[in-house]
Amino acid sequence: MQPLNEKTIRASFINASRQEAKKLTPPENFNSLDWESLEYLGWRDPKMPQRGYMIYTNANGETRGLLLRATEGARKAGSAAMCEMCRDVTLPCAVGMFTTRRSGQAGRDGDTLGTLLCTRFECSANVRIAPPKDPINPDPMVVVAQRIIQLDERVNSFIERV
Repeated sequence: MQPLNEKTIRASFINASRQEAKKLTPPENFNSLDWESLEYLGWRDPKMPQRGYMIYTNANGETRGLLLRATEGARKAGSAAMCEMCRDVTLPCAVGMFTTRRSGQAGRDGDTLGTLLCTRFECSANVRIAPPKDPINPDPMVVVAQRIIQLDERVNSFIERV
């Protein structure tokens, strides 16, 4: 992912009002992010803990952001829930349901979309965890490269559905 500034992020939202985008609190580590190891930027707002943000730049260079709302009761690490983006049930992180308003008139009419996500948006780090070498996957780095591509495709697909 290419580095973004706050102005670009605030202007990127496809399902939030200008006021909502203006109120967002950037991630605590915003100035030290490792942009090259991110397929998308996701974080929870420390001032509004049920609010989350997902920022993604597609292959055409278009940056789009989503305002998300976490539902109560995140699943604990090791539970059967699977993040829709990184799709691994063995990961050591909690997964929770997030909802988001659709963009345009549908969203203004109350239409929403929900998905299960890592509650702290660790997907980019999770897909980079190399699996153990085995006969089916003799080169773990090939598996990691494929996971990165699939994460990018899933994030893009989710944003397209919104």
